[in-house]
Amino acid sequence: MAMPSADVSKKVAIKAIARSKSRQTRWSHFQHVYLGPLIAFILFLSVWQLLPLLLGMPHYIFPKPTDVWNATINSWNILWEAVRITVLESVIGFFLSAIIGISVSVLLASSKILERSIYPYAIILQTIPVVAIAPIVVIWFGSGFNSIIVISFLIGFFPVISNTLMGLNSVDKNMDELFTLYNASKWQKMWKLRIPAALPYMMAGLKVSCTLSIVGAIVGEYVAGVGGGKGGLGYAITVAAIQVNTSFLFACGIAAAILGIGFYLLVSLLSKYLLGSWHESAMKVDK
Repeated sequence: MAMPSADVSKKVAIKAIARSKSRQTRWSHFQHVYLGPLIAFILFLSVWQLLPLLLGMPHYIFPKPTDVWNATINSWNILWEAVRITVLESVIGFFLSAIIGISVSVLLASSKILERSIYPYAIILQTIPVVAIAPIVVIWFGSGFNSIIVISFLIGFFPVISNTLMGLNSVDKNMDELFTLYNASKWQKMWKLRIPAALPYMMAGLKVSCTLSIVGAIVGEYVAGVGGGKGGLGYAITVAAIQVNTSFLFACGIAAAILGIGFYLLVSLLSKYLLGSWHESAMKVDK
């Protein structure tokens, strides 16, 4: 039996209203989240493009965005190889920072004597400038890949150990007493209470470390990088500076910034996956 035409018209109208509301919701979300940054980005590029023209600056002093784009296209093979090498060095350095930093933090948190004895040396290591340590690293590990990874690890190590140790020592007192009441051992408390409670602090440290690992890799390439087409972004920046290839210099800097943003977003996704169901930092929704 056919449905009355009034009912069909009513359903069509409801679907049309729902589609309209859906489009309005998407546009509202776009306005609140993406429109502002997009307009700011366009204005920034416009000012950057016009400023060298108005000031009469040559491209080797202050290149325009179009100059940077052309340099990127013309030297794409060199840039891509440099980015690939820097990514590999940064990833290895970051994973070493994460694994060793978290392991050392757990070890220090398990004993106040160990914490008081070893943690001050981690602080001292952080206060020494990397450029002062880098030549020693090169002498010990040789120039090239190994030294760059060590330098990347050293820069990214401290944020992990600092934040993780703070989280392990910030357990809720009532929960700790509850575990004690049930006769939980020290290591049971560590694995089932302290480490889960320290996850937000741990992820905060990893977010800082992942970007610093890129800085460490590039700094390491300045000191210990190799040439012959096998250098990373740090080596490419050095060569571009010597050749006064400022447009390509800007391209390398922008590539490094994009790498840092990409690393940060990946760690943020991991943080949201681990904390999204229970911690406020990952559950909050912008209003």
